[in-house]
Amino acid sequence: MGSALLVCVALALALAQAVPFQQRDFLDFMQRDEEGSGSDTSGQPDPEIPPFTPVYPQPPDYLPPQEYPFCPFGCQCHLRVVQCSDLGLKEVPSRIPVDTSLLDLQNNKISEIKEKDFSDLSKLYALYLVNNAISKVHPKAFAALSALQKLYISKNHLSEIPRRLPGSLVELRIHENRIRKVPKGIFKGLSRMNCIEMGGNPLENGGIELGAFDGLSLNYIRISEAKLSGIPKDLPASIRELHLDHNRIQGIEVEDLLRYSHLNRIGLSFNRIRAVENGSLVNLEQLRELHLEHNQLQTVP
Repeated sequence: MGSALLVCVALALALAQAVPFQQRDFLDFMQRDEEGSGSDTSGQPDPEIPPFTPVYPQPPDYLPPQEYPFCPFGCQCHLRVVQCSDLGLKEVPSRIPVDTSLLDLQNNKISEIKEKDFSDLSKLYALYLVNNAISKVHPKAFAALSALQKLYISKNHLSEIPRRLPGSLVELRIHENRIRKVPKGIFKGLSRMNCIEMGGNPLENGGIELGAFDGLSLNYIRISEAKLSGIPKDLPASIRELHLDHNRIQGIEVEDLLRYSHLNRIGLSFNRIRAVENGSLVNLEQLRELHLEHNQLQTVP
């Protein structure tokens, strides 16, 4: 399993030790992403990632009734977890407990994230907004989230990456939106970021501006199921896992991978690759896995 995955899992374990609640299948869909890199034999994009389904324990008998005097209507509040998924919500609910650590709002009908939606949640560690109808995020919507490390906002209607993301952020999952551009400076101040999943967006090479990833020290990045015609040349040099499956890449040249000497896993399955130029992989001394299934290669690289 790749080092980026180990880092993400380690972070999840750290949270589990610090916060008294039980949770299963926390990174299941990340595992499926990685297993799908080179193992899909159907010729079709990866199957739909299942929704995150945390398991919440019952509060102990001795928990005072005033411990959580407020809980959004219809939601379940246990310890520091607030679960409001699958309720048909059209906006972020109010009266969320201020010491909430994990907020689950996936599978609703929320269309907009407003400036004050999370203004009191300075202790929030993980925010799940997957599978809503979000098309607009206020520039200051995440300003108060100084402890946020995981933001999952996939399967929405976003046309751009939200600005002013918290500097504490470690993992961003924004796949399956409508993003066509990664502008320079969009990740400014996110030096702790380790994992970015942005596959399933209509991204082309020209949409990734020069310097868009400046200042990042990523281990893991996935831009699969997009419209890339070549390997992006300006990703962070630190990356160890690069997943570009299901794109339109036609070949690999020597200069394409020179920058990424730390790579130990590359996923390039289901592209249109006809040739890999001699010497393209020489610089990748740490490479352990190279997935080139379902391309148009005539010879083995």
